[in-house]
Amino acid sequence: MDEPVIAGRAPSVVEVKAGKKYFWCACGKSKKQPFCDGAHKGTGFVPLPYDAAKDGQVYFCDCKQSSRKPLCDGSHNKLD
Repeated sequence: MDEPVIAGRAPSVVEVKAGKKYFWCACGKSKKQPFCDGAHKGTGFVPLPYDAAKDGQVYFCDCKQSSRKPLCDGSHNKLD
């Protein structure tokens, strides 16, 4: 499988709503970061669903390197 494109070097802060499902872009090619817009078609990537448990801010990974996908774990701080 190819490596994902680094879409950003900081997380996207998103206000989520409890009970809503969000689809995080895993390939890094989406123009609607951090969410999927279908740009992964033809790659080995698929969007990762995220179910919001409560209302509030969520930090979604934009570097695509997090070990806690789709959430940020600070991996962007270790990029070259």
